[in-house]
Amino acid sequence: MRTDDILVQELRGGDKGAFLELVNRYQNKIYRLAYKITGDPTDAEDVLQEVFLKIYSKIHTFEGRSQLSSWIYRIAVNAAYQKIARDKRSRYVSLDDVLPTMGAAEAMSAQLTADWSERPDEVLLTDEARREMQQAIEELPADYRVVFVLKDLEGLSNQEIADILDLSLAAVKSRLHRARLFLRKRLAEYFEKVG
Repeated sequence: MRTDDILVQELRGGDKGAFLELVNRYQNKIYRLAYKITGDPTDAEDVLQEVFLKIYSKIHTFEGRSQLSSWIYRIAVNAAYQKIARDKRSRYVSLDDVLPTMGAAEAMSAQLTADWSERPDEVLLTDEARREMQQAIEELPADYRVVFVLKDLEGLSNQEIADILDLSLAAVKSRLHRARLFLRKRLAEYFEKVG
C-alpha cells in the first residue's frame, strides 16, 4: 500500500492506478461525510463524484503543507456546502430556538441534563431512535453539522478539523460545543416523549 505522499507524486505523473487506490482509500469516508452534511444519499453521491473529479484535476495544486486527507476533506466539505446552497432543499432549525440562553450556567446545565439512566438500552438501539438522531443531525446548521460529523463520527482531532475548515481552534470547539448542546436537547425531548 502506497503512502499518501507517494500517491500524490504518482497522481501528478498521471498514474491511473494511483488514482484508483486513492478512490478506494477515501471514497467511503467522503461519502459518509457528504451524506451527513447533505442528508441525502443522491446528493452525497454527487458530492463524491465532484470531489474525485476535483482531486484528479487539481492534484498539482496540492502543496503538501497539510496532510492529503485534510486537503481531501476540505474539498469534500466545500463541495457538500455548495450542493446544499444550490439545492436549497435542506431545512435548518435556528440554534437560538432550541438552545438556552448562555447567561446562567446553572440554568443551562439543568435544562440540558436529562436522566436517561432509567431508559432501557433497547430504546437507544431502536430504528426509530436512530432515525431521530439522524434527523437531529440534519437539523443542525451546516457549519455546526460538519464540525460534529468530523469530530464525533469521523474521529478527527480538533486541530485537524481546524485545518480542514480553515478555522481557529476556538471556533471549532465553540461550534462542536453548540452542536452537542443542540443534539442533547433535541434528543432529550425525544426520549421524554417515548419514556
